Amino acid sequence: MNFRRTLIAGATAAVAAAAFTVALPAAAQTVLKAADVHPPGYPNVVAVENLGKKLEAATNGKYKLQMFAAGVLGSEKEMIEQAQIGALQIARISLGPMGPVVPDVNVFNMPFVFRDEAHMRAVIDGPIGKELLDKITASPARLVALGWMDSGSRSLYTKKEIKTPADLKGLKIRVMGNPLFVDTLNAMGGNGITMGHNDTFSALQTGVVDGAENNPPTLFTANHYTTGVKFYTQTTHLIIPEIFVMSKVTWDKMSKDEQALVQKFAREAQLEQRALWDKSVAEYSTKLKAAGIQFASVDKKPFYDATAPVRAKYGAQYADLIKRIEAVK
Repeated sequence: MNFRRTLIAGATAAVAAAAFTVALPAAAQTVLKAADVHPPGYPNVVAVENLGKKLEAATNGKYKLQMFAAGVLGSEKEMIEQAQIGALQIARISLGPMGPVVPDVNVFNMPFVFRDEAHMRAVIDGPIGKELLDKITASPARLVALGWMDSGSRSLYTKKEIKTPADLKGLKIRVMGNPLFVDTLNAMGGNGITMGHNDTFSALQTGVVDGAENNPPTLFTANHYTTGVKFYTQTTHLIIPEIFVMSKVTWDKMSKDEQALVQKFAREAQLEQRALWDKSVAEYSTKLKAAGIQFASVDKKPFYDATAPVRAKYGAQYADLIKRIEAVK
């Protein structure tokens, strides 16, 4: 009898426990939509995807990142707008389209503001880089700046050989959507035409533009090298870091511990992307040369001198900051 009572009691308790377990709602998973105009496998895309995997593991699946690469969610300008209202959670953005939203970043958008890529990295890794990230976060843009990413140096790729600013006369060159870049290309002798990254291939193919300016990985992965472009003229007139941001709408819903995790993994993503970037530049430069693209070195001084009015126009308000940038070794 005692055994029967014990058995019944045990069974009752088991059923109750099971009922309680079933009644518990499953932990809600928050999907973080991330976007980039570059294709899957691109260094920036891979680094953000790995950030998402780390965050998912560290939060026991509470957050799961879903990457939308290759510009499927629109241009970078559109990605910024989506992130501002919380429709997009993470975006990797070029500083060109960010300039009109947060003007302070235009100091990095000016032509020849960095001596070389090593100088740029020293600046963004130091106090100046942190100050600008903090300014973006503190601005009314409703974006939280997570970190920097490399995009190397931007040079001209055209169907016609370019050796001096005079060779650019009459040529329409695609630039990112920022008046500063239009003025830069115009000063260099060409005609700067703004358009989204995803529109550039067809514009090159149909002759709407005569060339563009970007880095070797983009020239290859965007298939721009197949449009009749023959020359990659290494003016390196722009050395612009990029940023990845989180929507403040999303950020404000996270706990302090979760925000700290995002910041930790963002720093790791920045360093990971840099290593991937250096490898990709070497690999894609080799592929471009094999495809017949001619890499040409030029005397940069005429291009530097030609863009002096652009630095004077846009740099006056950042005179002290530019001096600090120049002083970084």
